[in-house]
Order: sequence, then structure tokens, then C-alpha cells
Amino acid sequence: MEKNAINKRKSEHIEICLQEDVKGKQISTGLEKYKFIHCALPELDFKDVSLSTIFLNHELNAPFMISSMTGGTEIAGKINKNLATVAQEKGWAMGLGSTRAALESEAYAHTFQLRKYAPTIPIFANLGAVQLNAGYDLDACKRIISLTEADGLIFHLNGIQEIMQTDGDTNFKGLIQKIGQIAQQLDVPIGVKEVGWGIDGTLAKALFDVGVAFVDVAGAGGTSWSQVEKFRSDQIVKRLAAEAFTDWGIPTAECLVTARQKNRNELLIASGGIQTGVDAAKAIALGANLVGFGRSILHAATESVEALRTTFEKIELEMRMVMFGIGVSSIVELANTDRLQLK
Repeated sequence: MEKNAINKRKSEHIEICLQEDVKGKQISTGLEKYKFIHCALPELDFKDVSLSTIFLNHELNAPFMISSMTGGTEIAGKINKNLATVAQEKGWAMGLGSTRAALESEAYAHTFQLRKYAPTIPIFANLGAVQLNAGYDLDACKRIISLTEADGLIFHLNGIQEIMQTDGDTNFKGLIQKIGQIAQQLDVPIGVKEVGWGIDGTLAKALFDVGVAFVDVAGAGGTSWSQVEKFRSDQIVKRLAAEAFTDWGIPTAECLVTARQKNRNELLIASGGIQTGVDAAKAIALGANLVGFGRSILHAATESVEALRTTFEKIELEMRMVMFGIGVSSIVELANTDRLQLK
């Protein structure tokens, strides 16, 4: 794919996500079905409520991650700089957008090179898993890690999106085996995520069984990438077909519950429609180790570091308020609370 095509696609994705209604319809994260039972006397000092946690041996100030979003265009580079700057300040993990663009066009490699803004937080590079059936191999993955100085590599699963794209890559055969081979040979951890239609517990187990270190369930209830691609497509049949998939996917809460049931001790990230620290607290209580924020923080990231910092601080305050409100002071206690119930 030539440089200008990469730039155009990435720029369009950002513009559409900011300006169009691309949220799934008649489907939600499922988190709204749960409520915390308030504790009027928490026997805590609020200042002692801590969000700190450890993920893959990395110490984080909060159990939060910037979900893989963008790169490969100048505006994406500015967004990523803001995201990395505030993630470093706040001690969040960060996922990069698909680094395929960096390998196919050196002109935009710098938009993924964020270590000068985020020297110590964990950064995870990203590649479409389907690219393992399109010529990408272990050496390509090593180049991605070298280019980005990342602490791990996330393969994303986006089959419905690829169908919607003009000349999308749609051969998803044999990918679990190939992901496993990379996981066994790459010297950094491998993760797998969906892009918003969800990973169920059975698939999560299959991925862990081949050596994947963590799974981001990335459930439905947030951005629908069939809707995003509908706005880009010049093919009337695909635009019409996209309307049948506005409610497609597995709600984030359902993904998380089934993934934790089948994988008691593995690392799970919950993303997909997460809006607030209250949502994030529910996800932790349902079994997530980290919680990912994507489009809900994108607008602030396009504005300024200050706007993004405010958004991060709001999310952190919301979660700390939840924890105080149910009488827990640590993420471990939140993960083991019995005060989250179905409404």
C-alpha cells in the first residue's frame, strides 16, 4: 500500500470517529446491567485509596490502558504524542495503532516512535493478525518491536472490518497456529485483541493455550468498525450491508465474564465502550486486569495535553470514588469485591 493511501485511510478513520455516529446500535457493553452496593461507612481515608497495579511486571499508577487507535498520518502523530505524554505522566499503559503503516511507509514511522515522550510506561505495538497470512512473519514482528521500542506486540482481529474495506485482507485461516508460533519465538509478550466485536471465553482459552500472554476482549457497545468503514466505502452493496451489523458482537461484560470463567489466572484487558471510571471499576470487579479506553478519550487527545490530562484525572477520580464508596482501597480488593451485583 503506497504512502498516500495509508495517510488517507488513517486520516479518514480519525475524522469519521470524531464526527460521525459510529457507535453500535441496539447493543451495549452490558456493564449497565451491574451496580455496586454502596457502603455508607467504608472505614477508609479517601487519600489511602490506590489505583496502582502491576501488569506483565510493569508497575502502573492506574489499571488503565490507552487502547490501540492510530498512527501512520501526521494528525495521528500529534494525537499519539499527546496520548504518550499524558500516559507517561499518569502511569497508564499505551497501545499503538496498527504498525503495518510504519513498515510499509518509512515516512510515517515517526508517528509510532513515542519513547521520547513515554520513556518508562509499557507500550504495546499492534498488527492485524491477518497480516500473518499476507507475508508478515517473525522478522517483520521483530522489526516492529525494534522500530517502536515496544514492550509487547498485540495482534488485532478485525474480520468484519476487513470485509468492509476495499481490497481488505479476509483470509483468517490458520491464524491461531501462526500467532502461537510468533508468541513462542518473539522475545516480548504477545497479546490479542478484537476491535469491538468481542472475544469470547472459548477463543480466549485457545489463544492462551498457544502461548498468548494476554487477551483484550474488546467487546461490543462502543465503536462499530463496520459503521466506520461504511462512511469510507464507495461500494453501495457494502454500505447497505453494514446496516445489518449495527448490533453485531458480544457485549464487553459478557466477553469478560466468559473469558474469566474459562481462564482463571490469565491476564485480561477489558475494552469496548468503556466511558468512565465507574465502567472501569465494574470491569475490574468482573475479572479484568486492565481496562482500555479508546474513542472516549480521542476527542480530548486531538485538543491538547491539558484537555487529555483532565480526562484522565476525571476517570481516575471516578474509579477512586467507586472504591471508596464500596469500602476497598486497592485494585486487588476491587477485583475480589462482592459488592458488584446484577441490577
